[in-house]
Amino acid sequence: MSTTFTLDTSTSRANPTPAPMKRLTVPAIRGRKVDGVTADPVVMLTAYTARMAQLLDPHCDVLLVGDSLGQVIYGLPSTVPVSLDMMCAHGAAVVRGSYHSVVIIDMPFGSYEASPQQAFESAARILKETGAAGVKLEGGVAMAETIAFLSARGIPVCAHVGLTPQAVNALGGYAARGRSDAEAAKIVGDAKAVADAGAFLMVIEGVMEEVADAITAAVLCPTIGIGASARCDGQVLVTEDMLGMFERTAKFVKKYEDMASVISGAAERYASDVRARTFPTDAQVYRPKK
Repeated sequence: MSTTFTLDTSTSRANPTPAPMKRLTVPAIRGRKVDGVTADPVVMLTAYTARMAQLLDPHCDVLLVGDSLGQVIYGLPSTVPVSLDMMCAHGAAVVRGSYHSVVIIDMPFGSYEASPQQAFESAARILKETGAAGVKLEGGVAMAETIAFLSARGIPVCAHVGLTPQAVNALGGYAARGRSDAEAAKIVGDAKAVADAGAFLMVIEGVMEEVADAITAAVLCPTIGIGASARCDGQVLVTEDMLGMFERTAKFVKKYEDMASVISGAAERYASDVRARTFPTDAQVYRPKK
């Protein structure tokens, strides 16, 4: 699918072409949950490149340009070193490669925590440089003021509670959260605070199932589970985990394919052909026309 743009002379707007379907909107996603029930669960996957976005877009409602790209793409030990430049570059690629899904981009560590004003400047840059529909940030009660500030200024926010990877140093690892009554109550309180602040969507990661169920029942916005509960209003996985690109994954990952073996096998066959000089063949070389 092409990701070129054409100018609509009637509106002076540049639009992707071809556009086989109308892109979903933030209000449409928010409106999936009616009276506490989401009849049509929200499908979300991560994407970091234009080509992956093209392949995922027809099947998803939301594409998340996650700061997990730090580990998946760049081989970093955590999401903490990810920069705003990285998020903007990959976010723009995913927007160019998609036509249907709402594209949400993670705000990286250090780009929003200092103040609502800092968060607005970072989020505004992300939306301007990428064309994405909204941003995602981690945190609960402490981020409620920031979420309200952004939402009031036209920036849709997806919240993220429970296991928050950017706080891995403070949490001491990636273990599931909400095992104690006190921690479970805190996570539910965090979720209510960010929902009340105006989050249109909420990722719940790595929590006890009953905590996710309690949050989903308590908040008006749709919840997206990842290591949470099947009763969340939708689900998200890191696409490369779902495709089986890595040997080790979290308990909550279901591998739908073994792409690591497929790629390794193709590379092995290619290497064998090169060494045997059986590639390229007549079909892959240029010769003068007779």
